[in-house]
Amino acid sequence: MKNILRELREKNNWTQRELSSKLGVSTRTIISLEKGHFNPSIKVAYKCSLIFGCPIEKIFCLEENYDNDRKEILR
Repeated sequence: MKNILRELREKNNWTQRELSSKLGVSTRTIISLEKGHFNPSIKVAYKCSLIFGCPIEKIFCLEENYDNDRKEILR
């Protein structure tokens, strides 16, 4: 699974620490998510959806959908 978490965070001019605070997780969790080292819990994915105002499946998507979803959300 891929994600556009880093791009969305940077688009909002937030640091990893600021995003981790908004999500109630550690900065290490944000780093691991952004690098794709693990998939988020449904709770974290849902909070991301609320914070960024877009569907979970647009932030965290299957690899085959990544390029299309990324372009759509980041424009």
